Amino acid sequence: MLLSISLTRYMAIAHHRFYCKKMNGWACALVISMAWILSMAMALPPVFEVGTYKFIREEDQCTFEHRYVKANDSLGFLLMLAFIVAATHFIYMKLLFFIYDHRKMKPAQLTPAISQNWSFHGPGAAGQAAANWIAGFGRGPTPPTLVGMRQSTQHQIKRLLVLEEFKQEKRLCKMFYVITFLFLLFWGPYLVTCYLRIFSRTSLPQGFLTAAVWLTFAQAGVNPIVSFMLNKELRMSFR
Repeated sequence: MLLSISLTRYMAIAHHRFYCKKMNGWACALVISMAWILSMAMALPPVFEVGTYKFIREEDQCTFEHRYVKANDSLGFLLMLAFIVAATHFIYMKLLFFIYDHRKMKPAQLTPAISQNWSFHGPGAAGQAAANWIAGFGRGPTPPTLVGMRQSTQHQIKRLLVLEEFKQEKRLCKMFYVITFLFLLFWGPYLVTCYLRIFSRTSLPQGFLTAAVWLTFAQAGVNPIVSFMLNKELRMSFR
């Protein structure tokens, strides 16, 4: 699910117009369904295998037993998890570089207006210049489209809406990356424990193992708090 979110975040920022056109309700439901189907495909086969899931007293939970590397296929599951976590952070890093490259300010290039007897026209003409021509100051040629006059504000309003949507997507991107980073931070000790069980037969202290397991439980409880703190729209809805 976090990997799918990182992909959609990258599309929302790097390809914003395509994302707004294609990612409707059905497309989002399809992405979520695919993530859950893949998750169930990874989680259900060990359930039907005899002796794979059992109550581990050191962890105080019934979970997938990570045995030695030659005992079962637990290494494959951990390698897949490590690949997914690394790919998710790689996409966010690529998105960060994309935002940084597009934030570089370029020097403004002013285009001069064309003037014939006080009748300014052209790309650099202002609204006052066109108004001067209408008022009779100068008898030059008629400006092509009175580019200095503001004909309609509909395009400007639409542009401001797109800019606000883009800022909202960036805020969501920040929130989801914090959730992804906290997932790695909270699950890190337990993953280290699992790898040590697979590659070595050394036993870890009971306190470290208990803390690692409870950190994985706490990660699910931290997500709503992070979402509330970093989601402006969610706070406004609660108000």
